[in-house]
Amino acid sequence: QVQLVESGGGLVQAGGSLTLSCAASGNIFSEYVLGWYRRAPGKQRELVATISSGGSTNYADSVKGRFTISRDNGKNTVHLQMNRLKPEDTAVYYCNARRGLQWNWGQGTQVTVSS
Repeated sequence: QVQLVESGGGLVQAGGSLTLSCAASGNIFSEYVLGWYRRAPGKQRELVATISSGGSTNYADSVKGRFTISRDNGKNTVHLQMNRLKPEDTAVYYCNARRGLQWNWGQGTQVTVSS
C-alpha cells in the first residue's frame, strides 16, 4: 500500500502556471505507474496524465502541450507542471499510484483558474 499526499494547488489567473507535487510513502515507489486525475464540479473524475515506471508519459488531449508530468523515484515524488492554465482546468486534482489491480489515491488538492 502507498500513501500519497498532494500539495501545490491554489488560485491562479488564466494563462498562469502552477506545479502540483505528490509525495509517497513506501519503498517500491519505482514499480508504480503514477498519474494525476481531476474532478471538476458536476463532472466525473478524469485522467490528466500518467507516467510509467520507465518514464513513458500519456496525456489527456485537453492538456497536451500545456502540462508536464514527471517523477523522481529517489525522492518518491511525482509532479505536474501546469502552464497556460484555463478556467476549464478548475478542479480537484488527485495523485494516483497504480500497480496491477492496486490503486492508491491522495486526498486531492484544489486548483482554481479565474478568467
